[in-house]
Amino acid sequence: MAASAQREPEGDNWQPDVLGEPFEQLTLELTDDFQGPIVATLVRRRESAFRRLASIFDDEAVARGWDVLYVHGWSDYFFQTELAEYWHSQGARFFALDLRKYGRSLRDHHTPGYVTNLADYDEDIEAALTAMGHGHGMQPSRRLLILGHSTGGLTVSLWVDRHPERAHAVVLNSPWLEFQAGAVGRRALAPLASIGARLDPRAPLPNVDLGFYSRSVSRAMDGEWEYNTDWRPARGFPAHPAWLAAVFGGHQRVAAGLSIDVPVLSMVSAKSTLSMTWSDEMRSSDTVLVVDEIAEQSLRLAPTVTVARIPGAIHDVLLSAPSVRAYAYAQITRWARSYLR
Repeated sequence: MAASAQREPEGDNWQPDVLGEPFEQLTLELTDDFQGPIVATLVRRRESAFRRLASIFDDEAVARGWDVLYVHGWSDYFFQTELAEYWHSQGARFFALDLRKYGRSLRDHHTPGYVTNLADYDEDIEAALTAMGHGHGMQPSRRLLILGHSTGGLTVSLWVDRHPERAHAVVLNSPWLEFQAGAVGRRALAPLASIGARLDPRAPLPNVDLGFYSRSVSRAMDGEWEYNTDWRPARGFPAHPAWLAAVFGGHQRVAAGLSIDVPVLSMVSAKSTLSMTWSDEMRSSDTVLVVDEIAEQSLRLAPTVTVARIPGAIHDVLLSAPSVRAYAYAQITRWARSYLR
């Protein structure tokens, strides 16, 4: 009981967040890179004293005594308040990380989303965990679940594999574990990306995002969600050879097999719709990844992996239609009853 009732990490630098109450943000100073100062930003859903006390006695709360850290995907940031409320209702403390050069952490002198190695994010994640009380060398009294979406799902999978015994469970939401053209396409393009990374690492690559995914998400179009379009542009940020080479390197590591030593839940849509023209099917399928490939690659992450295929889901499963989201959250709860308690 004492662990579940532990107070939230304290600090004088938590500030009101753009999402409003009860969300707060903390700027995490990172090592400068070639573009100058960089930061990451940790967001928390502040836990009410009532919920903290109630979770001690709530046998239905599947995440009592847990802390959850969410990591977003490419051209994205944290705005999913419903996700935070779900974990809060389950007794967890919820945190989300806007990685360097994304969202709240993006500055005018930055190339959005640019890194040359996905391991660069180790510093962001470590700074977030330290602020949460889970830093290296600390002895937290709560357990840690890491949740990643899309490229964030790839990033956290690699991080957990490199840092055994730090996290206790992993949930992935449409993790980008394989290139859309499959392993053959990746192996063909990887050498070109590597050459480009050496010759002109920040050259803009052709933008293949036609904006269909944003159309299915944004309330301004056919979706139901409002967000900052400067931080989440309709056709995504420009991609660059060095960044793509870093992603291909991550895909190669997954294909060779990881050894994550904790339970993993990987959620994907039941269907992909990859097309050059809009169709209504794009409101109920993944328009970004080949979900069959992702489901297969998920099994290479750990000895214990649960793959949940979610009918009617879009790329971010938890931004799908209300009935689809309800089904997805029910799948998380069912999995959590087995592995978190």
